[in-house]
Formats: sequence, C-alpha cells, structure tokens
Amino acid sequence: MPSHRSSPLDPLLRVADNALKTLTGGLHAHRPMPRGAGARTALDASSRDLAGRLMRVNHVGEVCAQALYQGQALGTRNAALRACFLDAAADECDHLAWCAQRLEELGARRSLLDPLWYAGAFTLGLVAGRAAGDKASLGFVVETEHQVEQHLASHLQRLPADDTDSRAVVTQMQADEVRHAQTATRLGGVALAPQLRWAMRAAAKVMTTTAHWV
Repeated sequence: MPSHRSSPLDPLLRVADNALKTLTGGLHAHRPMPRGAGARTALDASSRDLAGRLMRVNHVGEVCAQALYQGQALGTRNAALRACFLDAAADECDHLAWCAQRLEELGARRSLLDPLWYAGAFTLGLVAGRAAGDKASLGFVVETEHQVEQHLASHLQRLPADDTDSRAVVTQMQADEVRHAQTATRLGGVALAPQLRWAMRAAAKVMTTTAHWV
C-alpha cells in the first residue's frame, strides 16, 4: 500500500478530529480510572450534587486542556515541541475520560457550554504558540498547570469525604499536572508577566464559576 503523504491540511484535520471527539466523548483513557480504597459509601443527595458540580468543572478543565494543547501544537513551528504538545494532549485524554465516567456515575451532566470552552482555549493556545514564541508558549503551559494544580487542591478540600472515587481521580490528575508543569519548565518555559498571570486567573475564575452551574 502507498504510504500516506503529508498534506498542509493534516494539522487542521487533526484539530477538527480532536474537537469532535473531545466534545462527543470519543477520546478514551489509556489508564484505568483511579478508585478509592475500601468499601464505597452511598452518597446522600446533597453530597452527590456537590460532587457532580465539582467534577463537571474538572471535566471542563480537561476540555480546555485538549483545546489548549491542540492550539499550541498548531501554532508552533518547532516539530519537536509540536510532538511534545500532542503527547501531553494524549496524556490528558485519561483525565477527560475519567471525569466523564465519574459524571455519569454521579448522574451529573457535562457543561452545556463545552463548545465555547473548547473554542476559547484553542484560540489562546494558538495565539501563545504562534505569536509568543516557544519559550513563552511553554511558560503558558507551566502557569496553566500550576493554576490547575491549585484548583484541584481546592476541590480535594471541598469534595465529600465519602466520595473516595472522585477524590482518587482528582488526586491522580493533580499529580499528572505537576509533572506536566515540570516537563514544560525543563524544556525552557519562561515565567509570564504578572499581568498575564492575573488575566489567566481571572478567566479561569469565570470559567469555573460558570461551569459549576451550567
């Protein structure tokens, strides 16, 4: 059979494929979903509702992670860095699938605004990859992962103590995000300007607050 020849359209087709699979549940985990140790305790209605809302926010974060990495991969002209971004996106597939599975188990829905979250994060990633340069783009990853790690830490404080399965998922996600930040730093990521870090935190606050309810 003839080998596939690279086409200028290939990156765009990859982005379209990722967006479709991200928004329709077509991305699957490579690792089994973490589970809490010991016997499971049935959650009361209030605890189930809170856990569902928090895991919906986490699912939105993973939708944004897919979009961000795809945008940065499309934006960079460095082939090695592009491969790094795509590898990170593949790693985040686990988180996305775990959150989706846990939402289903809790009887909770995904955010109704997932297409909007994906579009916004993809645009940010593309701009960072194309206009800011590779070191700043990597710095964007470092700052994003640091903020996500702090956000997950706050969820570990808020999740019901009896919801050991959600807590196990969030704990593993947190460890993975720390590793991603360390990798981006090792590859040369530079610290972002304070104003940009503040703007990223403000945007994340809007997203997490909205996704908690919608």
